[in-house]
Amino acid sequence: MKKYGFNIAKGLIALVLLAGGSAKLSGVPELHESFYILGLPEWFGYFIGACEIAGAIGLFIRPLCAISAAGIAMIMAGGVYFHVMHTPVAEGIPAFVILALSVYVFLKTKSQILKLRKT
Repeated sequence: MKKYGFNIAKGLIALVLLAGGSAKLSGVPELHESFYILGLPEWFGYFIGACEIAGAIGLFIRPLCAISAAGIAMIMAGGVYFHVMHTPVAEGIPAFVILALSVYVFLKTKSQILKLRKT
């Protein structure tokens, strides 16, 4: 059962990030508004969208899983910060959940960082 929980966590993270990253790369204005509010340049929203998609893919590549989870955690920490400072806190719950799940995935896979299979 533990293995299923781990795979479900990775799947949830990936689904959320693929959706959000794709929307950011598509230029959905509502998703770029937060970067403007934080005083970040317009291109930063596209960069974060690309990082979200790369992180979602990296979760399923064993040597990259922990690094991807750590990167996702950093992105989500920024999302939690934005929601705590600029929106009703309840709007930050999804970002907090993905942050918690990515920390869980990182802790479960950190011993596998960049370990390639021996042939």
